[in-house]
Amino acid sequence: MPVDPYILLLLATVGLAALFPAHGTAADVASGASTAAIAFLFFLYGARLSTREALDGLKHWRLHVTVLACTFVVFPLLGLAARGLVPVFLTHPLYQGLLFLTLVPSTVQSSIAFTSIARGNVPAAICAGSFSSLVGIVVTPLLAAALLGSSGGGFSADSLVEIVLQLLVPFLAGQVLRRWIGGFVTRHKKVLSLVDRGSILLVVYTAFSEGMVQGIWHQVSAARLGGLLVVEAALLAVMLTLTWYGGRALRFGRADRIALQFAGSKKSLASGLPMASVLFGAHASLAVLPLMLFHQMQLMVCAVIARRRARDPLEPPRQRADERTAATA
Repeated sequence: MPVDPYILLLLATVGLAALFPAHGTAADVASGASTAAIAFLFFLYGARLSTREALDGLKHWRLHVTVLACTFVVFPLLGLAARGLVPVFLTHPLYQGLLFLTLVPSTVQSSIAFTSIARGNVPAAICAGSFSSLVGIVVTPLLAAALLGSSGGGFSADSLVEIVLQLLVPFLAGQVLRRWIGGFVTRHKKVLSLVDRGSILLVVYTAFSEGMVQGIWHQVSAARLGGLLVVEAALLAVMLTLTWYGGRALRFGRADRIALQFAGSKKSLASGLPMASVLFGAHASLAVLPLMLFHQMQLMVCAVIARRRARDPLEPPRQRADERTAATA
């Protein structure tokens, strides 16, 4: 089973925050730097997303609508159903984090990578992940306001304004400036990717530092973490099954079903962590814990599935053509 090296960095950052949490002035500086890092992250997201590619991807609208429905309808419904597991399996704060996990957008990079390994529809996976990230900037905060309410770290109209200023405005600024800086962003993709990841590490350190200062980690036991892992494994299994067999019921071809399975069953750590920092404030550390665990779980499981799908026989040309005709009918 592969272990994402970045997860190890995230865990090391959590350990650093546990041993050396920021206090006083240092906490204020870390919070300010985290806010700036989140805004810069979403500025880069906007600068990277090609509007033309997104518009071209609309031609495969049935697949993209299905991915969005899985991400922002089916996932949240399962999250709401998990409310019945409190307090037997989950504490209320862990459930809030699990519910938030079901609201965040799908991934882009890993969905593309696994779709490619499994010989699926890579362009569709690119567009589906991009659409999900774009829609999530608006939909995730609205869903959080509706489903988490005041229990989600004091969510209010002020929180929505903060989301707009800290996430949506930088994203739109990146889109507007893409015409002039898009080439630079593309040429320095690797360097800016390191900036992305470093920014997220800063967000994690700030969130878990606040959690240590608040003393909220006394609310979590090993048994509760075990219960959370069991619930998340069941959640992932349900979504992987629904996306694969649901794609068959909708008469998608094999390549499209692969893209649907990987894009429709995943949740983005890169988008979710900054959003949680804005939405939950001092309670963000417990809120992002389910997302961090689910992220590693989905990588491990989907890596195995992608390798097995790669060994499947490809569809005969006649069958692919028939399914494409049925899908557009």
